[in-house]
Amino acid sequence: MDVEENNPKVNHVMASSGATGSISVLLHPLVVMNISEHWTRVRAQEGKAQQVIGALIGKQKGRSLEIMNSFELVFTVIDNVVIDRDYYNTKEEQFKQVFSDMDFLGWYTTGDSPNESDIHVHKQICEINESPVILKLNPFTRNADLPVTMYESVIDLVNGEATMLFVELSYTLATEEAERIGVDHVARMASGDSAESSQVAEQLQAQHNAVKMLANRVRLILEYIRAMERGEVPKSHEVLREAKSLTHRLPVLNSEIFQEEYYTQYNDVLLQTYLASITKACHDLHQFVTKFNILCDRQGIMGRRMRGLFF
Repeated sequence: MDVEENNPKVNHVMASSGATGSISVLLHPLVVMNISEHWTRVRAQEGKAQQVIGALIGKQKGRSLEIMNSFELVFTVIDNVVIDRDYYNTKEEQFKQVFSDMDFLGWYTTGDSPNESDIHVHKQICEINESPVILKLNPFTRNADLPVTMYESVIDLVNGEATMLFVELSYTLATEEAERIGVDHVARMASGDSAESSQVAEQLQAQHNAVKMLANRVRLILEYIRAMERGEVPKSHEVLREAKSLTHRLPVLNSEIFQEEYYTQYNDVLLQTYLASITKACHDLHQFVTKFNILCDRQGIMGRRMRGLFF
């Protein structure tokens, strides 16, 4: 799945400058954050920048698109990029169960200007949606503007042949209240040291620093003891006694007292969960009996009325 992120050979896949887009797009920040996280995670896992591809979902009303969410797509590279349709069908079914009002609107990828490889992928996406849009995010740009560009495809005559070309689209950022809160929190965390941070982040950072310092001190003690074993430094019985007393301070996790306390607490938690399940079952049974009695009473009244008509 290695695809170079910056292809120096840019093919002529753009329509003439006079062509304009026919779609209005509302783009939610969640989509941009998902794409950025996808690219960053793959780069951290693989150790180098790679192209990522995913699907865009949202709502469509006429010629207006609202791109609200996204999910990753699996692809392979042999001669060209090939989308795994089975994986897409599975993910689409899962998203439909949660976001039943959202439809597949297009796809996203990373990189600079569109090229022939994007045309090849776009033709595969057209088998899913007749008129998909493409979103390209350039993670290497240094501009202050949002490094996102959107395109739609058109068919134009090039040298007498019908050719698929891209037309750039204009888009507008649309945010909801939950997105504004999340983006503001991320912006505060990503800014300088003078910015405010949440109490959870501060507590986790303090715990991280404490554990890191403890690990460094333990590593230093181990290196010193190993150096004494190798005879590189003179033995210090005082340091050895302090190291031994330090290890004795650690809790003995295999003791009978610890095991007894652990299983007691574990059984208490299971008992609480079991009691909650029994309570819910009793509540459901009570509702069922109540509704059953009401239904029987109504049927009894109707039966007496029907019998009264014949006697």
